[in-house]
Amino acid sequence: MTCAPLHLVGERLMLCPTGVLHVPAERAVVAADLHLEKGSALAARGHMLPPYDTRDTIARLALTVRRHGARRLVLLGDSFHDDHGPARMAEADRAALARLCASVEECVWVSGNHDAAHGVAEWRVRKLVFRHQAGEVARGEAEVSGHWHPKATMPTRVGGITRPCFLATANRLILPAFGSYTGGLNVLDPAMAPLARNATRVFLIGDARLHSAPFDALRRAAA
Repeated sequence: MTCAPLHLVGERLMLCPTGVLHVPAERAVVAADLHLEKGSALAARGHMLPPYDTRDTIARLALTVRRHGARRLVLLGDSFHDDHGPARMAEADRAALARLCASVEECVWVSGNHDAAHGVAEWRVRKLVFRHQAGEVARGEAEVSGHWHPKATMPTRVGGITRPCFLATANRLILPAFGSYTGGLNVLDPAMAPLARNATRVFLIGDARLHSAPFDALRRAAA
């Protein structure tokens, strides 16, 4: 599995094809939008889906943490699909989550709009600020966030391929959603225009590597 390097405010970041961010200087893995227990939330509303999204999401995240030898895990909000998600977890899944948290020296929970009752507003390290939803970025700083579940369509000779993606600007990085039952919003959607206006590149998630493209190329292809 090949990660892609990205530099923000002098920090070397590694974008991982699993959809997480690796911060080597901090030995940290950063993931956004797990939406644990989304399946059980949908089931309560009559939408029956296989009830294994939480188990799969935790297992994939644990594997990624081990692969990077992370000592810190940073979760950028909407870790649970709603504030009652922890109470709905199966005991086996709760134990798996506890093992994951115990496998690192520190687990940072940032609160999101779905799970506002859990976590801190943001996490900072040097000139990087990590939060759930993109906001104001101070001069000389850079921001890492989630919330938008970005995806993009890359043109190929056999048609467009749509995948979740990282969206990068000069001072901002938006992570794809990590959860098994999370959808995506196209980076060219008008709702993302305020953030994508200054976008420089997208990194689409592939099987073992990322596929990078200039953001302007996506605009030209869509036009």
